[in-house]
Amino acid sequence: MKQRIGFIAAFMCLTAAALLLSGGAGAGTGTTGNGAPSGSHYTLNIIGVPKGKSADMTGNNGSRIFVLLNGGESATSLNGTPYKALDKVNTISLTPAPAGESFGVLDANATDSTGAAFQLPADVSSSWTVWARALGTPGGSAIQTTCANSFLDAGQILCSDQSAMYFRTKGVKSSFTPVTNQLLFIDLTVDSTATPGLASCLGVSGTQSVTLSLFNGCLQNYFWNYDNNGLKLMQLRFYAAS
Repeated sequence: MKQRIGFIAAFMCLTAAALLLSGGAGAGTGTTGNGAPSGSHYTLNIIGVPKGKSADMTGNNGSRIFVLLNGGESATSLNGTPYKALDKVNTISLTPAPAGESFGVLDANATDSTGAAFQLPADVSSSWTVWARALGTPGGSAIQTTCANSFLDAGQILCSDQSAMYFRTKGVKSSFTPVTNQLLFIDLTVDSTATPGLASCLGVSGTQSVTLSLFNGCLQNYFWNYDNNGLKLMQLRFYAAS
């Protein structure tokens, strides 16, 4: 599947930033000096580490997730493969939050065979925006792609045609860039011959491009695939849509 990749160039020293969910107000209409909107937000850090962590991090909601500094599969290589065979290293499972809850890390360790887990509001695609910037030692990069599986078609994995690509480039100021389309939606080219179950669920005949929100009921087991090539820190901020 041909990927349309959104590029984010970023530069800044790595900081041990605390991550938090602030207030209940939506994002302001202005922007800050780092390119992000002004206003309250939830911040998540994805931290690259040189080797896997052995500690059990289930329920360890520190608003950060650990991934291998160099690891993860390319999203294109996952397309069409069975979800049950997925190596979950450097993947982040996405779950709709229970009523009354919001963003939260359910499992902070994406360096092991079960991957990490993160919950988001069930209506996140329509009610929130997300912005990203790459931080850390210059030279690293990563590609983040939204994927899911078609339980109606033998559970094969389908990854979005769009990905967010992050670069930590020396001499370039770190700035936030919107990645809502890449992380809160999944763009697919649906072929009624290759995935007849999904095509039927979506009312697609022949071959058609579709954009689905996170947690659309025609797919299941949504996750972010994180293909990391030396990026030490990637920071996401979620803002309530105006």
